Amino acid sequence: MQSAPQLRFQRILLKLSGEALMGDKSFGLSKQVLDGLSAEIDGIHELGLQIAVVVGGGNIFRGAAEAMKGVDRVTADQMGMLATLINSLALQEALERYGLHTRVLSSLDIHQVAETFVRRRAIRHLEKGRIVILAAGTGNPYFTTDSAAALRAMEIKADVLLKATKVDGVFTTDPERDKDARLLKRVGYMEFLERDLKVMDATAVSLCKDNDMPIVVFNIGQPGNIRRIVLGEDVGSVISE
Repeated sequence: MQSAPQLRFQRILLKLSGEALMGDKSFGLSKQVLDGLSAEIDGIHELGLQIAVVVGGGNIFRGAAEAMKGVDRVTADQMGMLATLINSLALQEALERYGLHTRVLSSLDIHQVAETFVRRRAIRHLEKGRIVILAAGTGNPYFTTDSAAALRAMEIKADVLLKATKVDGVFTTDPERDKDARLLKRVGYMEFLERDLKVMDATAVSLCKDNDMPIVVFNIGQPGNIRRIVLGEDVGSVISE
């Protein structure tokens, strides 16, 4: 009889960018990407892992960028929060087609489509085996969804924050622009901040540093990477002490 795989973590928070949901499109959502993500999440959920997800909204609306065009920053960020809610509902629908039980918890009160985020409620859903999708960022302007992911990871007592990107981890420079960019497999919080490495928001990394929350940065475009990480394989880059 084959023994069950040994999990490296018991509870994770997965941070997905809105752009990751576009696939080859220039805007909106890709059903193919949503189905692929759902299959991957279903596979790790079967291992007994507790999973929370924070999704960005950049595939629909990016508050900071619109603020630079003259839109009031607070209003722009609130519009961005609603974009994350659209993505969260799309991911919920895709996951439920795989038979997974999900809950969307929103930092904004919008009772018709999502529960309001309450920390104890989120933890209870996780303990019951539900996939918890955390929408609308922190509910406050001027904070990115990276910062929201770091905050929620601490609140739900996740073992790790998994930051999904388009590249293989943390590089010395942007690997899409610099062919000499070097992958850093291990990087300290302070080194990340001092070198101003751009793969994740500095506020989020500072919050993780203050609360000793490890971050794994990995390529979401490589199928099976999430499973490899939770089973202890050396995938991507680790930001920690």
